[in-house]
Amino acid sequence: MPRDNRRAERVAAAIREEIASYLTSGSRDSRISGMVTVTGVDVTSDLRRARVYVSVMDSDGTDPVAVLNQVGHRLRGEIGRALRLRLAPELDFQIDETAAKASRIESLLAQIKAEDSNRER
Repeated sequence: MPRDNRRAERVAAAIREEIASYLTSGSRDSRISGMVTVTGVDVTSDLRRARVYVSVMDSDGTDPVAVLNQVGHRLRGEIGRALRLRLAPELDFQIDETAAKASRIESLLAQIKAEDSNRER
């Protein structure tokens, strides 16, 4: 019998909302500095693991991803209670490289465009 992928997607969206509300609340860990945004959550089909992608801006030297991974067990319990899951997924926080890659592509395209306009002269 095939697994219900829609359930994994719904759980991923709910996890994203729970973590985002944690990051905006006053109860977040004081070691997390700067602006941390949850950009996405991927949950395995068996709902045992969740990879949480975050974007970090203006960090003061501490690694927010390391701190989030340290407090992940507490967040896991909160998420399990909030979503009424029998087994809450293990959380693995990672930096989302998408914005940096997009910026790099934009700069390369601008460089190519400048080189093309110089050749036409």
